[in-house]
Amino acid sequence: MNQTAAQLLSTSYPDEFTPGAQSAVSTCLRILPEERVTLIADRSTEVIAASLARQLAARGCEWNAFLLEDLASRPLVDMPEAVLADMENSQVSIFAVQVQPNELHSRMQMTDVVNRRHMRHAHMVNITPEVMCQGMRADFDLVDRLSQQVLDRVRRARRIRATTTAGTDITAEMNPGYKWFKTSGIISPEKWGNLPGGECFTAPGEVNGTFVVDGVVGDWLCARYGLLAEAPLTIEIAGNRIVRCASQNKQLESDFWAYTHTDENSDRVGEFAIGTNLGIERVIGNILQDEKFPGIHIAFGNPYGEHTGAPWTSGTHIDVVGLGFNIWLESESGEEQIMREGRFLIAA
Repeated sequence: MNQTAAQLLSTSYPDEFTPGAQSAVSTCLRILPEERVTLIADRSTEVIAASLARQLAARGCEWNAFLLEDLASRPLVDMPEAVLADMENSQVSIFAVQVQPNELHSRMQMTDVVNRRHMRHAHMVNITPEVMCQGMRADFDLVDRLSQQVLDRVRRARRIRATTTAGTDITAEMNPGYKWFKTSGIISPEKWGNLPGGECFTAPGEVNGTFVVDGVVGDWLCARYGLLAEAPLTIEIAGNRIVRCASQNKQLESDFWAYTHTDENSDRVGEFAIGTNLGIERVIGNILQDEKFPGIHIAFGNPYGEHTGAPWTSGTHIDVVGLGFNIWLESESGEEQIMREGRFLIAA
């Protein structure tokens, strides 16, 4: 245990964090006493990290902790070498950090190690006390069962259509060469996952139509703009790329357009996902939790090709979340509606 780990163990935190921290360490990551763990946090999440540290100590495992500001200035240009070196000797890593603009590259350096070493990795980007007391308290075994039901169906689907009363009407053609994954909160070496978990995702073959973002947008725009119910962002998609976007909030419109035109594939739909966390009752303006809200979210940019099989890449990745979905799956056996007005029609 390094000095930062010892420091976290002496840091007090609200009792309300304990159930979420227990879920992360014991249920989601299932850390064993003989394993080694790297815990990465920052000053903004130090108290949350303290609750995770206490659970790691209770498991009896070997672990080190790092606070990013102790190692480098923010925004990070690169993930600090001390963090990456420690991960090389760990089976499990936890990243509980409030991200800043233009830090995606450093996070990708970290997940490159995770992917290469097949680590169990909990990605708790922008974790907050509210998320610790809401989404992290979900019954992740129940979420996992529902996610498996969804996964079994979407893997057979050739086409998925989704609509909302706000105006979303999109059709996603599936590519049989791309893989679907569930990140239900139960994390395995096969695919690192966000916590709180609860989604099934793939890289789509092609998406066309209109997506109305009346929930939230991702990355650093989420913290800046929060809930979008009063000024939704409408995105027109053709041939899997953004052709136009519009919002009453012109600064949001401008920032989103700039973000999704960072590189040649930043405007390309790289992720198509269905949220499955039944413990989340509403969006709260935090993409870490809100993308798990039951319904559809898509992301533009990086398709996580190392997992999905998509052969292209991007240096950016931004999620967009809508509300109140109707979802139909079309397969060789016919059409099945799995969600009506935001409620699943299939049981866990």
